[in-house]
Amino acid sequence: MGYSVLVVSDYRDSLNAVRPEGRLFVELVRHHGYRITLMTHREGANYLEELEAAGIRIIDWHPGSKFGRADRDRIRQELDEGDYDILHLFNNKAIAAGIRAAKGWAGKVVTYRGYTGNIHWWDPTAYTQHLHPRVDLITCVSRAVKDSIDAQWFFDSSKTVVVGKGHDPAWYAAIEPTDLHAAFGIPADRLVIMVLANARQMKGMEYLGTAIRRLPAELPLHFLFVGRGLEDTELPVDLADSPYHEAEDFTFTGYREDALELLAGADISLLPSVKGEGLSKVLLESMFLGRPTIMTDIGGNKGLGINGETALIVPARDEDALVNAILRLVDDPALRGRLGPAGAAFITKHYRAEQSARELAAAYRRVMTR
Repeated sequence: MGYSVLVVSDYRDSLNAVRPEGRLFVELVRHHGYRITLMTHREGANYLEELEAAGIRIIDWHPGSKFGRADRDRIRQELDEGDYDILHLFNNKAIAAGIRAAKGWAGKVVTYRGYTGNIHWWDPTAYTQHLHPRVDLITCVSRAVKDSIDAQWFFDSSKTVVVGKGHDPAWYAAIEPTDLHAAFGIPADRLVIMVLANARQMKGMEYLGTAIRRLPAELPLHFLFVGRGLEDTELPVDLADSPYHEAEDFTFTGYREDALELLAGADISLLPSVKGEGLSKVLLESMFLGRPTIMTDIGGNKGLGINGETALIVPARDEDALVNAILRLVDDPALRGRLGPAGAAFITKHYRAEQSARELAAAYRRVMTR
């Protein structure tokens, strides 16, 4: 028999972003005997219909601040009334408010961490969240995240555990690839390299821009940039200073609801991340979709592929390595043809939602028996 868990999280992101987390709790209810309640805003939320169909109770509320008294008291009220064993907190507001709400409460407090770095033993604010002594367990989305927390002085590494956010191959089976050449007026002879990311420093766009400037002229390429704010980075400047400066050479789409359909239609998926990411959802998506993928060797990407067999994995911040990987895939259609299916087979075997749910169930059993 499973435990009773109160989850505080925000499901107002895109369906693709929240679905892997939500599926964890669907699996726990359906196959592990858990009772789950989720505190989240309903308006603008995704995946709630699937959660409720599994028997998960939804409370239409989420803390609006980290340290507001009303936010603390609302969580505490639910803890007192709900007979919960575990409180699982998934974002900064939830973690800070939830820890304060759990003062004197008999259950276990669990937090979630999806990024590497930015937690330091010498930073007083860290002790209002993950490093707070009231936290009993931290679920880390990858080994890299666990290692980054375990490295903190005075920290008990037994309080961290790796719980991935696996995916369901069925989510991708029904994706209809977009004809990118028709949709964006791309010349028919061009290979489309798609970069799916929001404009954040950790994504490594400055290194990609330098790599594009170093590419030989007249490769049959079109760069498709999908995500918020990419057109406001230095990428347009780099493109203007490269052989790929004409309108038929690149497209910036901004945020797109149909990002998966666009990704499914791309010839190559590329993500030049340099730090921070615990487990890249975009890389999982591109590999589940069978796209030949170029990724970097940052800690959060370890285990996502085998270089040369299921993906091309290059050193982070290495423009020349990016250039060589692009040239390798452009020049070798057979390699593109092998990497896509091999990547899909690998990721399907190792990153399924059912396995992640088993990891979470084991983590809960662990914290409850300490």
